[in-house]
Amino acid sequence: MPMPEPPQDLSSLSLAEVARLAAERKLPPVESWNPSHCGASDMRIARDGTWFHQGSPIGRQAMVRLFSTILRREPDGSYVLVTPAEKLDIEVEDAPFVAVELKTDGEGRERSLAFRLNTGDLVVAGPDHPLRLASAEDGPQPYVEVRKGLDALIARPVYYELANLALSEDAEPPGLWSAGVFFPLEPNG
Repeated sequence: MPMPEPPQDLSSLSLAEVARLAAERKLPPVESWNPSHCGASDMRIARDGTWFHQGSPIGRQAMVRLFSTILRREPDGSYVLVTPAEKLDIEVEDAPFVAVELKTDGEGRERSLAFRLNTGDLVVAGPDHPLRLASAEDGPQPYVEVRKGLDALIARPVYYELANLALSEDAEPPGLWSAGVFFPLEPNG
């Protein structure tokens, strides 16, 4: 079944439309599939979100979107592509997704933050999709949880937008509300 095309950007959508689109996206039940391990996929997801197969970038965005729907994180922290019949390792340099665009609606406790990912997926930060900042040698690394065990690295320009919003709201500690949850914008480890 072909997947619907993602919106080109979030600016033309209301946050209610973003939430509806995110909720309508049906993903395969990868958590319930337990095939035997079949080896390596010869695939890698670079830190910038580029997917590679046998060292070459995958140029067809529809293929990347399809593969992203069968991605799962294992209890040991590794990543696999899984179908009912096979499970293949995939290397992920940082996070499997990148949040490339932000849409915000409301202010303070009434704010909601929606992200468009490099795969076209839409995620509204909240109880099921928390934001977090991790400490790294090159500075804080912001993430939003996409689904169980799978995060999106928030692209630096999007992180700067979040930081500017947090500073303008003057919260202590600096942070933002989204979908009724407060997310501090300070590293937590």
